[in-house]
Amino acid sequence: MTGDRPWDLVIFDLDGTLLETSPEIFDAVNDTMASCGLAPVTQEQVNVWIGRGTRELLAQALAFSWQEDIAAVRGSERFRMVEPVFAGHYARRCGTRSRMYPGVREVLQELRGAGVRLAVVTNKESRYTQAVLDAHALTPLFDRVVSGDTFPLRKPDPSGVLSCMEAFSAAPERTLFVGDSAIDVATARNAGITVWALPWGYNMGEPVESCSPDRVIADFSALRPSAQAA
Repeated sequence: MTGDRPWDLVIFDLDGTLLETSPEIFDAVNDTMASCGLAPVTQEQVNVWIGRGTRELLAQALAFSWQEDIAAVRGSERFRMVEPVFAGHYARRCGTRSRMYPGVREVLQELRGAGVRLAVVTNKESRYTQAVLDAHALTPLFDRVVSGDTFPLRKPDPSGVLSCMEAFSAAPERTLFVGDSAIDVATARNAGITVWALPWGYNMGEPVESCSPDRVIADFSALRPSAQAA
């Protein structure tokens, strides 16, 4: 450790890690279903579809509603027509029913106070990422934000994580990734860094322990610099 600083860089996933966003994503999906004359889906279904970006989530929802193969849906003209409909609904819903998980703001502030660089690496597209971070006044707490459309490939490709490490000259052994899913664990493994997981996220409906993170933490208090120094 460097003084009271347990890490030089801590990188966070967004949905299901920093913020519970599924209620407003659910609203946007069902707004879209209604606009297209389709039956609504459930909150539980949306929770399972979260993780690979909103475009993939929409493809999953439409594949279910249309009873079609998802690969066929992704390449269809109908899907391309629905995408802007969903984009409009989700843009209006961002920040309306999401909430920060307990302790997030306080722990981020403590980490910054200890000199730790903070970043977000999410598969959510940048226009939605920025909207939801701004809605919860979290943007000033992060030194770097990497969204699903920042690089050609999304998580679990490590490009976003490696770009943060390069930007802050952070060594792998001094970098921590905090997420809630198998995608986050795979991303950290691909980048060669430690990964801790929170149990309250989405993880495609599976318990987060099943993807074997280095540590499962009960809540954000485990990230406090004082907890790491103990």
